Amino acid sequence: MKCPYCSHPQTRVLETRSLPHIGGIKRRRECLSCKARINTQETYILDYPMLIKKDGRREPFQKSKLLVGIQAACQKRAISQSEIDSTVERISDKIRNRGEKEVTSELIGRFVMSELKKLDEVAYVRFASV
Repeated sequence: MKCPYCSHPQTRVLETRSLPHIGGIKRRRECLSCKARINTQETYILDYPMLIKKDGRREPFQKSKLLVGIQAACQKRAISQSEIDSTVERISDKIRNRGEKEVTSELIGRFVMSELKKLDEVAYVRFASV
């Protein structure tokens, strides 16, 4: 790891922590030359399929868009952010584990509705109505 301050090519790891909510690792490092301390974060890079929209356009699947849609459906409901995050993870895993190169937005919508129905009836109806 190269130091961002002095460009020295070596740092030493002082502390390592697991980040279970994003599936990664956080490390506290110190430059061997200038003694500057920095934090780094390592996460997995997962390949998701392309999303086929209703109008035929194709775009990369983005978990952030899925999260925003579910948050909108759960607005003003007694649902914690951790429940929403785990719902997004379950849906993303279903999509990735299908092993297909492309998935339709309709299929993703069905996955979301299935998960929201288990989570909260009002959020399910909100999402289904859109």
